[in-house]
Amino acid sequence: MNTKTKFQLSFMMFLEFFIWGGWFVTLGIYLPTTLGASGADIAFAYSSQSWGAIVAPFIIGLIADRYFNAERILGILHLIGAILMYQMANAADIATFVPYVFGYMIAYMPTLALVNSVSFNQMKDPSKEFAFIRVFGTIGWIVAGLLFISILFKWDSPESIQNGALKNTFFMTAIASAILGVFSFSLPKTPPRVSKEDKVSISSILGLDALKLLKDSNYLVFFITSVLICIPLAFYYQHAGQFLGEIGASIGLLGSEIGPAGMMTIGQISEVLFMLLLPLFFTKYGFKKTILAGMFAWTVRYLLFAYGNPDELTFMLLIGIALHGICYDFFFVSGQIYTDTKAGVKYKSAAQGLITLATYGVGMLIGFWIAGKITDLYLLKEGAHYWQTIWMYPAGFAFLVFLIFAFTFKNEKIEYKQ
Repeated sequence: MNTKTKFQLSFMMFLEFFIWGGWFVTLGIYLPTTLGASGADIAFAYSSQSWGAIVAPFIIGLIADRYFNAERILGILHLIGAILMYQMANAADIATFVPYVFGYMIAYMPTLALVNSVSFNQMKDPSKEFAFIRVFGTIGWIVAGLLFISILFKWDSPESIQNGALKNTFFMTAIASAILGVFSFSLPKTPPRVSKEDKVSISSILGLDALKLLKDSNYLVFFITSVLICIPLAFYYQHAGQFLGEIGASIGLLGSEIGPAGMMTIGQISEVLFMLLLPLFFTKYGFKKTILAGMFAWTVRYLLFAYGNPDELTFMLLIGIALHGICYDFFFVSGQIYTDTKAGVKYKSAAQGLITLATYGVGMLIGFWIAGKITDLYLLKEGAHYWQTIWMYPAGFAFLVFLIFAFTFKNEKIEYKQ
């Protein structure tokens, strides 16, 4: 790739995740404090991500891969997203907000695959070149939460939250989405990969052709536990920001008071660091121990949330957030490698599509619903929550999944792949 192409792809990836990190983390704080949403309402709003993940393969498989250049669809979807995000900012109540967030996530989730398609199309060796481009996405997420929301504008400070300042995150994201929408039309051309005449089936789009992998008892255990571990995962995505905002957690950094949005970016920094350590751990300890380390990290994280506080035990909250690198990389990235190995060349794409649909679609959908119900169950009269008990649920469930995997998955040697 030449310098111009590297810049274009890096800027595209930066904005792609700046957009996601610019509103999704603080959504759990905004909805109850500004729109008076209940835990069930918050769960319904967050489930839009899962529905977007379920719909995304149809947009990619039926439209993007067959009829239009990927960069053009990317541009159109982000321009639509800018309009919907602006409408979300102006929604006066949760009933008005929900249709817009569902529409937005159905438009946004396919773009995650599209930015990868545009990137891969310009690379001679994606296994070596993609990491450099993808890291700008993580930087974008961190810049949105830490620099803009926490340091520059302080929208996540306790006073600003009570004054409804988090509404500005949607305006900021709408502007970024509009910029990426226009910029996308200048990206390198990425033509359709599949001929219009080629037949396409629902089973191939959803990755159902890879269901035969479930005949392998080991892969069946991995598949089921992958879905189950997404239930405690949903608690983190849906309520961690709300939890930090509700208890008034913050840390001092560079002369500024960093609120929940900035604190949560520690998870993205951790994700980059543990991605570098994953090959070493995977090679030395093998697939099973790597997966178990990721699962156990979820239990530890929620216990730290349960017993930490915003005063002398703030370090426990920070460690809990920092465990995101182990939680995500050691489980999900290792799982992608395992799936790729078991599927082989023929079913590689179908298998990855199936596991994504099962986890981010079905698993997270169930998890968001359960998390909302449990959070409402421990709502206190003054509008706060009994968080210590709430966090014990995902901690216990994650440990149960850990035990199921430990005792039912037979160890097998899997080679680490980029």
